[in-house]
Amino acid sequence: MQLVISNLSKRYPNGVQALNNVSFTIKEGMFGLLGPNGAGKSSLMRTIATLQEADSGSIFLDDLDVLNDKESVRKILGYLPQDFGVYPKISSEQMLDHIACLKGISNAKERKETVENLLNRVNLYTDRKKSLGTYSGGMKQRFGIAQALLGNPKLIIVDEPTAGLDPAERNRFYNLLSEIGSNTIVILSTHIVEDVRTLCSDFAIICKGELLRHDKPDDAVNELEGKIFTISADKATVEQMKEQYQVISVQMKSGSLSVRIYSDSNPGSNFRTVSPALEDVYFHQIASKMDVATI
Repeated sequence: MQLVISNLSKRYPNGVQALNNVSFTIKEGMFGLLGPNGAGKSSLMRTIATLQEADSGSIFLDDLDVLNDKESVRKILGYLPQDFGVYPKISSEQMLDHIACLKGISNAKERKETVENLLNRVNLYTDRKKSLGTYSGGMKQRFGIAQALLGNPKLIIVDEPTAGLDPAERNRFYNLLSEIGSNTIVILSTHIVEDVRTLCSDFAIICKGELLRHDKPDDAVNELEGKIFTISADKATVEQMKEQYQVISVQMKSGSLSVRIYSDSNPGSNFRTVSPALEDVYFHQIASKMDVATI
């Protein structure tokens, strides 16, 4: 199974070009979608999820025309948006049972077993009788994950899914997604760049509506081997360095600024070479579109 996105464009009424002739193919497994706020990630995911129209282009899930056969897509889709609302007076057990009915699970025994299994997998079983309105932010997020997994979807889209989760819950969720992704297309949008390298076999970077890169995480990182350098500097020096080097990130560490630059050759004796990370790939790719080294 594969999802083929071809020449997809979307401009909003306010003039914002959310997607500009985007084309790439996503195969089975975990796929990471990276980009800054306003890059077009949510627009792309909403379009794939049949929640908004595209101006032009096409999306096919194998032979299924996603843009023109929305009902068929929704039967095999699991979707968790970044802002996920709940009905406050209904329990998670009741709500999942209702969603299971909508997903076509008509057998009551099968629905009960499915709901219980999902509640266990997202660590909500002991709270299944509580109203969703009493859930904490993290619990609501876990419920959102559970509803996205109902009905054994063939395509799963999750937008910043670990927001509000503690490290143990985040790890549990990613293990669950990795397990599911072995025979499903899972599109994961996240600001935690290194999670993409750990979890995803493929990824893309989008910025200002354009596809900047589509690659395997390790291949992209290996391409920068020997080209990432670091130095400690004060703020004034950093501003001077921006005019001389391609500064890709600046972080405060132990009271001083740690500067990472991209360079094809050694920029000088005061710099030291460091092993590249996927975050370096990300900042290097979007550097031409925006100032990524703002302090």
